[in-house]
Amino acid sequence: MNRLLRMLLKNITVFPGVYAKLCRHAKHPEDFPEQERWDHISYMMGRAVDAGNVQLQVTGTEHLTGHNGFMLYGNHQGLFDVVALAASCPVPLGCVYKKEIKSVPLLKQIYASTKSFPMDRGDTRQSLEVIRAVTEQVQQGRNYLIFPEGTRSRAGNRMLPFHAGSFRCAIKAKCPVVPFMIRDSFRVLDEKGSAPVTVTLQYLPPILPAEFAGMKAAQLAQLVQTRIQAALDR
Repeated sequence: MNRLLRMLLKNITVFPGVYAKLCRHAKHPEDFPEQERWDHISYMMGRAVDAGNVQLQVTGTEHLTGHNGFMLYGNHQGLFDVVALAASCPVPLGCVYKKEIKSVPLLKQIYASTKSFPMDRGDTRQSLEVIRAVTEQVQQGRNYLIFPEGTRSRAGNRMLPFHAGSFRCAIKAKCPVVPFMIRDSFRVLDEKGSAPVTVTLQYLPPILPAEFAGMKAAQLAQLVQTRIQAALDR
């Protein structure tokens, strides 16, 4: 059976209710506490993980608490990455995502509920506006996720080079940078079938602003990618 279909069928009785609640959050996010909106998304994604015959092994969540106003950067293997992150991250996240998917049902509501930003990589001015907006949000204490490879690697557990521009937000905001490593995520939704699969997600110790003070975006990108690669190699 197709794994995505399995996720839907096993949640068919609860989906209408949880989706209706998500739509309410997306339409009027200001009427609901941010943590409440995030907890509902985490609940939905957690059910998807369980229904998808996936064992999600998560470590390092302690690195996500105690310093709201951080940037989360990691490798991007497949469609399941965001599901795993949303299911395991205890604190609210917004994200920067490709504008091509901003109208996809369910994703559209999740993006609205989390005050996420679509980026058009072909439009330099719009990209700079997104960087500015994310920087302001992080300085106000919100947390944001960016996949610095820019797209799924489509290369299994191998990474593509990181785009330096993705790190301008962290440098401008002078905020903690939390790297994460995900392994075998591509096997969940980017391969056929629904046999049991184990996905490893490791949140790494934060890189504090003092550690990357004076660095260029390209240097910070290399530092983060090196730490993620070391976790992948272990």
